[in-house]
This record gives sequence, C-alpha cells and structure tokens, in this order.
Amino acid sequence: MMDSDPDECIFETDDHGHERGMVSASPHRPMEVQNNNNRANQQAEEESSNDEAMDENLSATVHISGIEVSIAHDINSEPYNNQQQQMRQQQSHSSNMYMSDLPGANFRDHSFHHMLHHKSSSSQSSTAAARHSSNEVSMIDAASSIASSTHRSIGEQQGSRNDDDDDSSLLSEKYVEDRDNSITQFQNWSENEQVDFVQNLLHLMCHYQHGQVNNVLKPMLQRDFVSVLPQRGLTHVAETILSFLDAKSLCSAESVCHEWYRVIQEGHIWRRLIERNVRTDSLWKGLSERRGWGQYLFKRGSQKDSYYHQLYPRIVADIEKIEDNWRRGNFHLDKIQCRSDNSKGVYCLQYDDEKIVSGLRDNTIKLWDRKTLENTKVLTGHTGSVLCLQYDNNVIITGSSDSTVRVWDVKTGEAINTLVHHCEAVLHLRFDNGLMVTCSKDRSIAVWDMISAREINMRRVLVGHRAAVNVVDFDDKYIVSASGDRTIKVWVTSSCEFVRTLNGHKRGIACLQYRDSLVVSGSSDNTIRLWDIESGACLRILEGHEELVRCIRFDNKRIVSGAYDGKIKVWDLQAALDQRSPPHNLCIQTLMKHTGRVFRLQFDEFQIVSSSHDDSILIWDFLNVSDMNENR
Repeated sequence: MMDSDPDECIFETDDHGHERGMVSASPHRPMEVQNNNNRANQQAEEESSNDEAMDENLSATVHISGIEVSIAHDINSEPYNNQQQQMRQQQSHSSNMYMSDLPGANFRDHSFHHMLHHKSSSSQSSTAAARHSSNEVSMIDAASSIASSTHRSIGEQQGSRNDDDDDSSLLSEKYVEDRDNSITQFQNWSENEQVDFVQNLLHLMCHYQHGQVNNVLKPMLQRDFVSVLPQRGLTHVAETILSFLDAKSLCSAESVCHEWYRVIQEGHIWRRLIERNVRTDSLWKGLSERRGWGQYLFKRGSQKDSYYHQLYPRIVADIEKIEDNWRRGNFHLDKIQCRSDNSKGVYCLQYDDEKIVSGLRDNTIKLWDRKTLENTKVLTGHTGSVLCLQYDNNVIITGSSDSTVRVWDVKTGEAINTLVHHCEAVLHLRFDNGLMVTCSKDRSIAVWDMISAREINMRRVLVGHRAAVNVVDFDDKYIVSASGDRTIKVWVTSSCEFVRTLNGHKRGIACLQYRDSLVVSGSSDNTIRLWDIESGACLRILEGHEELVRCIRFDNKRIVSGAYDGKIKVWDLQAALDQRSPPHNLCIQTLMKHTGRVFRLQFDEFQIVSSSHDDSILIWDFLNVSDMNENR
C-alpha cells in the first residue's frame, strides 16, 4: 500500500458535505473508508435534495467587494448556449440508366453511304449533340494524368495498331473504296458536323464495338504533362504538381521515364515531401531536431535529391520503431533524485528540450538541465508546498498551499509578482494568451487578465462547486473545472457565464485535460472518463488503475495517466473513442518504476516525464532505446 500524502493537496467532500483528502476505494484501505462509501450510497438521495434546495437560492451574477462573481445555477433552468440541433439532410442520388439495343451486329455489312443517309435524318440535333460530345472529351482529357496509365495506353495503342494490321487482310476491296470516299467526304464537313456524324455512328454500334473504339481513343486523349510542361518553359508547374504526391506515388513516378525522373530530381521533390511532413506533423519535426537531418531542410543546394530519397525510408523506419517501443513498453529510463531536505515529494513539473522545472513539497521550485540532469537553479519564496506551475519563454507562475500565486523571471529566477486572492491552497493554474485561471481549495475559480508579468488584474470569480476545485483548463471557447464534489463544470471563456455540468464520476475528480471538444478526467473512483464537452455525454470509461487517478494527459494518439497505485498507463485514444473497441484492448502498456504515488506527468511523441511522492523525476525515453533496454 502506498504511503499517505500528508499535504493532502487533492480534496473531495464526504457524505455530510465536509472536505477531506481523496482516498481511493480499494481493498487495501481501512474498513472505515469502505463503511463511509456504504453510508454515502445510502444518503446520496438526501444529499441531492439538500443541494437542490441550496441551488434555488443562487443568482447568476453578484458583486462582492467590487469583483464580479459568476455562479453556476443549473437546477430547473436551461444551460447557457444550448447545443443547436444539427440538421441532417440525406441526399438521395439516383441515376437513371437506360440501354438501347440498337442494331450493330451487321455493321460491317453496311456501307458508309447508308450512314450518310442516316446523318441527313438527324441533323436537327446536331448542335446539342456536338456540345455534349465536346464536354465529354474535355472531361476525359482533364482526368488523364497518371504515370501507369501512360505506360498502359502506349501498349494499348501499339496493340490496337497490330490488330488493325491483322484485320486489314479481311477487308473487301469494295469496303476499302467506300471507306476512302467517306473519309474524303468527312474531311469536307465542319467540326460540328463531323462530331454529329461520329455520334450517330456510335449509336449504331454494339457494346463490343464501343470497347474497340475506346481502345483507340484512350491514348489519343491522354497527355504527358510532366514531359510537355518543361518544353514550354513551365517546369515549375510540373514540379509543383509532383510535390503533392505521397512517397509511394513518387517512387512510381520516378520509374515512368527518364524525363519524369529528371524533373523529380532537379525539382528536389523528395526534399519537398520531407519538408511538408515536418511542417504538418510534430513527430517529423521532433525527429528532424533530434536526428540532425533538419539542418538540410528548407534551403536549396545543401544536398542532392538522392540524399533525401535515401533519407525518407530511414525516417519512416525511425517512426515505426518509436511506435513499436510505445506498444511494447521498451524505453530508456533516466532518473533525477531531488533529495529534498525536509518533506519529500515532487508535486508538479513542466519540461522542454533544455530544462525541467519542478515544484516540490519542500516549498521550492527546482530547475534541472535536460542533458546533464543536474540541478541548475532553486527558487525560494513560497511558505508552503508548490502544488502547481506553468512557464513560457518569459515567466514561471506557481501556486502554493500558502494560498498565493507567484510570478518569477524564467531566466534569472527573480520573483516579479505575488498575487493574493485565494484564502486557501492554490491547487492548479493555467495561463495562455493574456489570460490566467487559478483554482483553490476555497471552492472558487479566479480569472485574471495578464497585461504584463507585473500587471495581472482580477477579471471574474467563478463559484458553484461544493468542494475544492482541484484542476482547471481552458481555451478560447470554454473554461473547464473539476472538483471534489464529483462534477465537471463548463464556463464560457469570454463572458465567464456558466454553461453546463458533466456528471458521472462516483467520487471526487483529481485531474483533467480539455482540448477541442474532448475532456478527459481522472477520479478518486479509480476510473478515467472521456466526455463530449458540447453535449455533456460520457463517451467512454477506462478502468484499470487500482487507486486514485492523480494526473492525465492526452494527444491525438494516446492518453497517459498516473495514479496513486504508482503506475503509469498508456491508452489508445482512437480505440477509446470507437465504441466498437472492446475494453480489454484500450490499455496499451503499464509502466511501473515509481515507488510512490505518481503526482504529475507530461509527455510527447518521444518520452514521458513523471514525478512522484518518492521524490524523483523519471524520464521514459522511447526514441533512444538500445537492445539492452528492450523489454525493460
């Protein structure tokens, strides 16, 4: 059993509305905790009715000491900004197809003079038919640009000519004479008349004959634009078109002919493909920096295109190896032992390629060098445990159990500002783009306008939770908060108006992350829940941790969670969002190296960085894995 956390920085309400430190319901806990859970179930209905009576007396917004306070009031009222019903229009596409059994089997027995007579009887529709045929030819011409079709069409054209040579011996002299006369007459007609005549011929043919004609037309309609454009001084156009191909198609294009290969090489198309992936994919971008080949990108003349052609499969192999390491749990592990003098435990952290910034239970903020893992700086000033932090290029902002928020210069470590508002411990904070949100054990959320590091002003206080607010997150649209009262509340970022409450967790909520329309939360009920923020629906419940889920992060591929059972679990996010996926397939890997409760973690495509009550920071590297590190 993990040791208890004396600081109790995560709080929930008990059955009587009193706050307590979160304790996971597990077989290893004392009998009193299990009894409390039983009493909670028995009194849930009474607790709910009392809460509703209390909520009926709340107003939407009040002013206290000149500060606007927004109050969550979602009992017997419609939530703010109801989701509009989406109109689903089903478009039925029907195509009317008809087939005409026109005579054509004995076409070769008729002379062209009979067709000339048929032409005169259909002259009234010549203009419309000509326009229709012209459109069809244009559409076919625009669609023909694939290298494989070029090879195939050349073969078909040669085969067609061979067939013509073989069939020429079967043609009668009378037919040959009539044909030559008809061709002479055909050449004397206008373009529209010629089109009308050919259309009438096609209507007289059978399906087999249509196929023969198609074999003749196909190579006539195709254009080798890659070879033609450079001849007309438009090489850059051909290069731009080829630059949109994926790797497999680009390999095929190189094999078409010498001219295509030349355009691809001289246009540095392989380099452009790699550059496009680096711009759009964070995994490629990270690899370019870590492997060193990024220095040859985004500038001409640094390397021949053959270098990039050979580099591409090496990059793909690197990516496949990283993904395999995540699935198999293969990693290289580095450890920072913080060696706190008094109380031990690392409550919070954030990292980049150069440093790790950590907040400790011994009231300090410590900075660590990423390469050497040595402590480079210690910031002192808080009189309580440092429970939360965030930094950018200019400042580090920390929240503490001493009820204050402090602002530090990220380069010098100098204390710049101290914000005093909350009357109890500051449990979490987030800032971005001139806005900061803090939350506290005092059950409130504070929204701040950050004009500068020295000028940070209170905008609004949000109240409505009935227990400590343990975590907040936000973007331009919503502020999301989670509390020990077992609820997640959603607020409008711009106006701070209350939107809705997400209900479902059976015990207090310790952590969450919000991005786009997805909220992922972890709770003292040992589960992780995925929510649609717009509808408030719970999309999936993830089970596997044995104690309180203390920290959680997700990206486009994975969810990574840490818990008081000392374990870090990696989950498949896309599978979790697919209701058809069975629950036992959702957890990819369980990592067990911490000897105490996992307090905080962050991760990217290559690594996880986690901190624990065991006074350590672990770096789980999935990129630089040697054979000795595999399978741990």
